[in-house]
Amino acid sequence: MRTTLLVLTWNEIDGMRAIMPRVRREWVDQILVVDNGSTDGTVEFALQQGYEICHQKKKGLRRAYEEAWPLVRGDVVIPFAPDGSSLPDRIPLLIEKMREGYDMVIVSRYRDDARSEDDNWLTAFGNWMFTALINVCFGARYTDSLVMYRALRKELAEQLQLFDEAAYQPMERILRTAPGFEVLLTVRAAKQQCKVTEIPGDEPKRIGGTQKMRPFRWGLFNLIQILREIGSH
Repeated sequence: MRTTLLVLTWNEIDGMRAIMPRVRREWVDQILVVDNGSTDGTVEFALQQGYEICHQKKKGLRRAYEEAWPLVRGDVVIPFAPDGSSLPDRIPLLIEKMREGYDMVIVSRYRDDARSEDDNWLTAFGNWMFTALINVCFGARYTDSLVMYRALRKELAEQLQLFDEAAYQPMERILRTAPGFEVLLTVRAAKQQCKVTEIPGDEPKRIGGTQKMRPFRWGLFNLIQILREIGSH
């Protein structure tokens, strides 16, 4: 089972310098950095470390996944934020659980004694609300539906049609934002009864850079997307 660590960047030089040296090369088979036009030295640092680079052409987190996916050589993909919110020590545990035959393993910020230091009341409530809605409507047992940090089989993207434009339009045009595919992935994995589990993992405060998430727009986007999936359930 080959594994690709998919590192998503946009002006994350401080986090890259602090976090990436803690990622041991022998843990994964490929480290692929998807960069959304950084101007702070992020790309130069990644090249110095010998990482592969995908220069993102279209804006938005979803587009980062879409453009990087053809370059992924691993059977398993681990999306990774180098801003400090994704703890490197979870990587071996994710891979270990995937070897047990899971389709997806989520690093939950709310399972057992894990916690998020980067949460505020709005983001904490939003994750609780969306997670509860998904669990009730699709018979799932998630504790964290929004987190990016997880491992999934590469072929799930095709199986669950995660790059289908119809799943994101017209919300992207109206709201002028392109969140990742995490909510759609979480919902459709439940709908298709994929084999999913969670491991606990803290989310420390981010290191440098600026927060890319737009809570209100992303929240509305996620709500509409979930409601549409309920309608097609």
